[in-house]
Amino acid sequence: MPEKIKTFKEFYQFYLTEHSKMGTRIFHFIGTLLVFIVIGYVISSGKERFLWYIPIFGYGFAWFSHAVIEKNKPATFKYPLWSLISDFRLFFELFTGKQKFSGIPEKKTSE
Repeated sequence: MPEKIKTFKEFYQFYLTEHSKMGTRIFHFIGTLLVFIVIGYVISSGKERFLWYIPIFGYGFAWFSHAVIEKNKPATFKYPLWSLISDFRLFFELFTGKQKFSGIPEKKTSE
């Protein structure tokens, strides 16, 4: 990990390199999707006791993928808020097709 990242833009580029493998992106996507499903279920049913599933799904799928697939340490430990925001950003970028599940996007060059 770089010394100390100062901006979210810089962090997100680092975050994408730490999520370069398809399996990691798939596991993150599934975990975040399950978080949204739990939230929707709790809102519709009023059963708040299911809220404890959120960290299990959100972190469990992500940390498994870092340990087994990506073989790196989650950025959550050093940058918890930016990492959480990036998880949701990557989820929506994968959902809309802005990012690909197949890995690191090519760097854009300004012409």
